Amino acid sequence: MPVELRDVAPGLWLWRQENPFWRPGLDWEQLVACTCVTSGGQTLLLDPYAPPEGQAGAAAVWARLDARPPAAVVVLKPDHVRDVDVFVGRYGARGYGPRLYFRDDVPQTVLRPVEPGDVLPGGLVALDDERRREETPLWLPEQRTIVFADALTAPGGGPLRVWASRRHRERTLPALRAMLAYPFERVIVSHGEPVHDRAAFERALTLPPWGG
Repeated sequence: MPVELRDVAPGLWLWRQENPFWRPGLDWEQLVACTCVTSGGQTLLLDPYAPPEGQAGAAAVWARLDARPPAAVVVLKPDHVRDVDVFVGRYGARGYGPRLYFRDDVPQTVLRPVEPGDVLPGGLVALDDERRREETPLWLPEQRTIVFADALTAPGGGPLRVWASRRHRERTLPALRAMLAYPFERVIVSHGEPVHDRAAFERALTLPPWGG
């Protein structure tokens, strides 16, 4: 399956490729999104997978990254370590991520911890989805976009949904509603159709959670 490159907004683009850990029967999509943003004069990668050399579409992604090398790579969630080490090694970028990781998926790079409320290079702001999975969505003020790891998904080409979690109504929904205070125009999610407008986000808060 070819790597898909998509421009989203000025200074914001993404690519999608197959997740090597996907297996039939899982409740998330085979294709996953990786985001690149240039903000405040700095380029950052969010939850990136390295496009496989020789795969259709991969060269275009690498060419774009080589033309404007990332200054930082951010892991938004403990199980989204992905290929942070590859990008840090290739570009000499700074690495950021959660305080804790799964024992079988620990990056070699020592990542600077990201906590809700932190301001990252380029002025990106770490948020809190209250799902107790250590995810820190990022607010991109220049692009008026919020980038999520797994708090939301759009399975099977359907509408944007909030991924199920414990205390969904008590904690998760209030935290996501609080994000409406930010003047965002779109959200980007990892699984399923990646780009959704603000109305789709608002609608997701009214729908039953996905999975569980």
